[in-house]
Amino acid sequence: MNWVAVCQVSEVDEYMPKSVDLGETKIGIFQVADHYFAIENICPHAYALLTEGFVEDGTVECPLHEAIFNIQTGQLQSGPGCRNLLTYPVKVEEGMIKVSLESA
Repeated sequence: MNWVAVCQVSEVDEYMPKSVDLGETKIGIFQVADHYFAIENICPHAYALLTEGFVEDGTVECPLHEAIFNIQTGQLQSGPGCRNLLTYPVKVEEGMIKVSLESA
């Protein structure tokens, strides 16, 4: 698996996710409890960055049309999201969050 360092763990907390671009792929890095997750950052319903949405209880709400997604699984929980989000493998090494573009 190809791993790319995207940010330090100190740049992410449960209420402040981090938006990163890996080439043309926009990814949101989220923290839920003591774990980090990487999900596709663009809402599939309409272009909106999910990292700018409302984060609560392991979910993120799209800032435009209120679609709600599970951060850990990418599963659409309610609203007009159209489909589940892509998720990406994450690992933490020496304080750096690394992501693989291979879908989880």
